[in-house]
Amino acid sequence: MLNLIFLIRPFVGDFCFMSIDKKHIESEIKKIVESLGFFFIELIIRGDKRQLVFEIFVDNEAGVTTENCAEISRVIHEFFDTVDDEISNYRLDVSSPGVDRPLKYLKQYTKHLNRNFIIKYEVDEELKQLKGKLIQIIDENLLFLFGKEEILIPFNKIKEAKVQISF
Repeated sequence: MLNLIFLIRPFVGDFCFMSIDKKHIESEIKKIVESLGFFFIELIIRGDKRQLVFEIFVDNEAGVTTENCAEISRVIHEFFDTVDDEISNYRLDVSSPGVDRPLKYLKQYTKHLNRNFIIKYEVDEELKQLKGKLIQIIDENLLFLFGKEEILIPFNKIKEAKVQISF
């Protein structure tokens, strides 16, 4: 059974904001998402006691469909139904991260081969930023084409990678 910790803090006027044990909820949601074959990307909790909003971002190598989001949402709703009554008034939004969010897992890069990126990566403790095209994934390394130069970047040296959409 999940124990939620609610701390009511006064806000302006009659409103109160509530803090919950986000790490614990995030851990449980991550287990659910991964059990369904997806990568857990992020959980954002906002709102107040009257209406909590849980935004959950998921991904996988093949992409995320609306049917996938509906299934994940159904299982998370079932989980919330077994939790404390304090979490009964909420809205749950499940979606893929979208192009504005950086990639988090190496497995996410596969579906973005031959796409352009803005990459921030570390070289000798210096942070560099380049625009380039992902042309190959070799083990734990990503090969990018920057102009006419190919650069192999170890995944663990990438600090942020955003896919650039071309119109």
